[in-house]
Amino acid sequence: MTQGVRLLVSGDYACWTRPEMKAERVSYDVMTPSGARGILEAIYWKPQIRWVIDKIRVLAPIRFTNIRRNEVAVQGKSGHKISADKVRQLMLGGNEALCIYADENRQQRASLLLTNVRYGIEAHFELIDVQERDGSITADPSAKHLDQFNRRLRKGQCFHRPYLGCREFAAHFEPIDGDWPDCPEELRGARDLGFMLHDIDFVDNMTPRFFRAKMMNGVIDVANCLRETEGTIA
Repeated sequence: MTQGVRLLVSGDYACWTRPEMKAERVSYDVMTPSGARGILEAIYWKPQIRWVIDKIRVLAPIRFTNIRRNEVAVQGKSGHKISADKVRQLMLGGNEALCIYADENRQQRASLLLTNVRYGIEAHFELIDVQERDGSITADPSAKHLDQFNRRLRKGQCFHRPYLGCREFAAHFEPIDGDWPDCPEELRGARDLGFMLHDIDFVDNMTPRFFRAKMMNGVIDVANCLRETEGTIA
């Protein structure tokens, strides 16, 4: 049995980076399904459920802006990140230095971001395990998870602050009661958004999965786009 949820998400900036443009980031035109899933998991995550994105509604005109940010370079004497191997060696008595010298490795990079975004997310969760951590089984686990999610959504609670592609771009979220806001006039009609990241298959060696995203009157029907993409590939 599946349980559906709806919510509004907005923010000043967003960047869901196209994988072919990672050095100087260029965002997709809209939120990705994996980005929407991340927002839902930030609000409510349990190992017993899996979130599935049904539709993404674009409720604000698509606008881009350019910014430049100080970032840490890939190359440098101290490296660009502290690797798990270095931490492991230090725990075993090694003398690895767990530090990054930002002044040494700083680079200024351009990013093409979305600005003043607003989305509607329609999703449902699937039960993957009815057993709780203590071994007990709830009489109606779907209703319990749905009630907990809606309660947290109404109160603005989250396990960590949801973000719009990058952690520095915080997302504001709220429930939606009644009808969805009208689609912006410039987004009416059909628009082919090209291939977009759907999600990462963590079971299959973290393999990225892509789909052909199409928007109709500001609505991306993710399930339908997946079916059409699979039919085209087949």
